[in-house]
Amino acid sequence: MKTLQLTILAVCFVLFGTWTSNTLAQNKFDAWPQLKEFHKVMSQTFHPAEEGNLEPIKTRIGEMVEKASALASSTIPTEFDTPKVKSAVLKLEKDSKKLQAKISAGASDAKITKSLVGLHDVFHRIIGLCSEEGEH
Repeated sequence: MKTLQLTILAVCFVLFGTWTSNTLAQNKFDAWPQLKEFHKVMSQTFHPAEEGNLEPIKTRIGEMVEKASALASSTIPTEFDTPKVKSAVLKLEKDSKKLQAKISAGASDAKITKSLVGLHDVFHRIIGLCSEEGEH
């Protein structure tokens, strides 16, 4: 009986953690629409690239640069407005433009993939920074 109770308790913690994590991510996107718009393009281009399909990033890089620039020029919500977030957002914009230049110059798939992975990492750094507590 005690094992069953512990199992139920563990499942509840996992479900609560998942719900809380998803809710926090959703709140970030709700609070910062430009972040949500960038995420949409990133998601729709990065995941196919993981499978070896670079066509989405090659055809939508202009849109990604546009969304990164919109994000960089947007007002950062107060709860996320830190020097680290500002710096990461500017890096996201700069690196998006670098990736666009590589694609335009006919860079190899390996170079495009490497740059896209780096861009994805910067995006996740922003999400992480917006999740840190005690920095604001």
